[in-house]
Amino acid sequence: MVRIAFEDTPAPAASDILSVRVTTAAAKRVAKLLKDEGRDDLFLRVTVNGGGCNGYSYNFKFDTVQNPDDIAITQDGITVLIDMMSFNYLKGSTIDYVETLEAAQFVINNPNATSSCGCGNSFSL
Repeated sequence: MVRIAFEDTPAPAASDILSVRVTTAAAKRVAKLLKDEGRDDLFLRVTVNGGGCNGYSYNFKFDTVQNPDDIAITQDGITVLIDMMSFNYLKGSTIDYVETLEAAQFVINNPNATSSCGCGNSFSL
């Protein structure tokens, strides 16, 4: 992992990197998805983008490339990548995987969000 500082996006302090947590449930689900696909070369990339009904939305996708400025979080053998811009919105968050009667999905418990929509994929600051 390499940290690169940009003028408008300072590199996070080492203590901040540890503040984004990936639960064991999330790590196990990612590992299962990778195993089901027969892939061990993928990372889970989490981004925050403009959009959604509250201004920002979370996006999850698999990626084969780790960029030099990505924050890499390893938990139970899987790696989650977060770009520097998204990391600023995710500091202090927990990435989890939750199964209920209604849905099974990755969720982010973000203490920086002042409100979120009913689907849980959109939030505001």
